Amino acid sequence: MWGMKPTEAAKSDRIIRVGIIGCGLITQVTHIPTLNHLSRLYQITHLSDVSSDALQHSQSKVAGALPPKTTLNAEELCTAPNVDVVLIASHHSLHASQALVALQAGKHVFIEKPIALTLRDTDTIINANKKAGGDKVFVGYMRRYAAAFEDVVKEVGSIDSIRYARVRDIIGPNSVFIGQSGSFPRTFGDYREEDTQALQRKTADDIEQALRKELGVEVTPETDMMWNYLSMLGSHDLSAMREILGMPKGVVGFAPCATTGSPFWSAIFQYPTFAVSYESGVDNVARFDASIEVFGDNKTVKLCIDTPFVKGLPTTMVVKDALPDGSYREATIRRTYEDPFTLEWKEVWEWVAKGKIPKTGPEDARKDLEILGMLMKADGR
Repeated sequence: MWGMKPTEAAKSDRIIRVGIIGCGLITQVTHIPTLNHLSRLYQITHLSDVSSDALQHSQSKVAGALPPKTTLNAEELCTAPNVDVVLIASHHSLHASQALVALQAGKHVFIEKPIALTLRDTDTIINANKKAGGDKVFVGYMRRYAAAFEDVVKEVGSIDSIRYARVRDIIGPNSVFIGQSGSFPRTFGDYREEDTQALQRKTADDIEQALRKELGVEVTPETDMMWNYLSMLGSHDLSAMREILGMPKGVVGFAPCATTGSPFWSAIFQYPTFAVSYESGVDNVARFDASIEVFGDNKTVKLCIDTPFVKGLPTTMVVKDALPDGSYREATIRRTYEDPFTLEWKEVWEWVAKGKIPKTGPEDARKDLEILGMLMKADGR
């Protein structure tokens, strides 16, 4: 009814104050709009970036009576008294150092995936989280908070014996989807030379650490590219695969299908009683083809995922059954139009406000780097 007062539950919700480090595309396209929509639960109070222009642009996108404070100094944001959660959406090479400062300041820390490029940095975050009392780090695997994903986990649990599964993630340029998202993001180049050089040195050190020192894999342009693509795009798939099916025992084979141009790769993961085929790649065709499909004797369950950059596109579950009378049934279930980022931020609120332990903590995220290591070691070139 018009003039209706807010419910008592709505009035009693705690407003979580968020400081965001990194004002690039993911912040502009998803996090700021989502937090604006969830203004009953969140207020963005601080923004930090190495670009003054990006700060100014992102500040203008934040809803509310008071604009967030801006700073070029991430440490200043981490130690600000009116910040409850630090969202780290900067380059992944900087995640560990920024998380360390935020945890030492007593903040909850939301890290956009991938958590890091190396086991060294990941373990730094894990140890800092333990020193902070544990359960203070949330890693942003938004696909695992989609309603359909949670439905798939339950439905696969009802399969007596899994016979086979396949994981697929082949997408076109994100710029196409972002350009049609209605968020009108911008990129900027007003970076200080010392910031650019420092990031280049840290990124090169990460590749050396991850490949040569931790895996014994030679650093080449091809392995460098594979590690970066797999850690960013691939971590979505591998993390979701783990929750549905558990950790694989190993990799039977891994085949990069292109060394120049569009990167593609395929692999076979070995589980105790079944195998999982994994195929992924990025090309110039404007479509988003991502799914996880699990086959049993009498049931097949498929998770269908669309681009997260266009708000409101549903994630669905498709179930195919062999019924006792011999007939065939196929059903597509869309439980909600709420997008995974919105559902993820609702879960973050439960974590900060009510102490709910996140399923996507740093120890969980470390397992993706372990699987990436399996893939790189299985590369037969």
